[in-house]
Amino acid sequence: MTQTENALSIRQRLREMSDEKYAEFQRKLLPNISPETIIGVRTPALRTMAKELIASGEAAPFISNTAHSLFEENQLHAFILSATKDFDVCLREVKRFLPHIDNWATCDQLSPKCFKKDKPALLQAIREWMADEHEYTVRFGIGMLMQHFLDDDFSPAYPGMVAAIRREEYYIRMMQAWYFATALAKQYESTLPYIEKGRLEKWTHNKAIQKAIESYRISDEQKAFLRSLRRK
Repeated sequence: MTQTENALSIRQRLREMSDEKYAEFQRKLLPNISPETIIGVRTPALRTMAKELIASGEAAPFISNTAHSLFEENQLHAFILSATKDFDVCLREVKRFLPHIDNWATCDQLSPKCFKKDKPALLQAIREWMADEHEYTVRFGIGMLMQHFLDDDFSPAYPGMVAAIRREEYYIRMMQAWYFATALAKQYESTLPYIEKGRLEKWTHNKAIQKAIESYRISDEQKAFLRSLRRK
């Protein structure tokens, strides 16, 4: 089967699993991408299909093409990469794919399990991603720092990397807020000074506090103090 035949076969299978009502729901969540590119295939079905493509050997030719025409193809691509076991192969393929991501859902679904195998190399890649021009590459970099470097591998310097990002894009600022809310839950003492000293842009600052207050991992006393730090 040629690469083109592989792509057409996968697209046909996706269309057979499509659900127009679910597609309408998803289009409301993804207003920045063309509605006709969303056909409404549910996430569990896409995850199952990704596993099947990996097992059958069809995954490699499919991800060799990064310019997909359907949202669900991008999602499928992300799930295949997330299941890739070889760190070097996965990192290379993620770097190829990131410039083609055009929405927050695909960005956030891309979460390779193998990234935990080489934290130093991952951290270097994260620094590069967070300095990139592409909106969703920056968002992905922040997300990976949040996922992999807020526990045993945490450094007090890492929140500063996120705070230093000054971008206007909504989906970057929202991820910054999400990062700081999670960091407050996991590394409260090291993260609090960034809120106390107003190191974040006002909207991001207030959104981070809002998300932190919604977390069950933040104590009532901490929530009360965070509320007092909201900026008007």
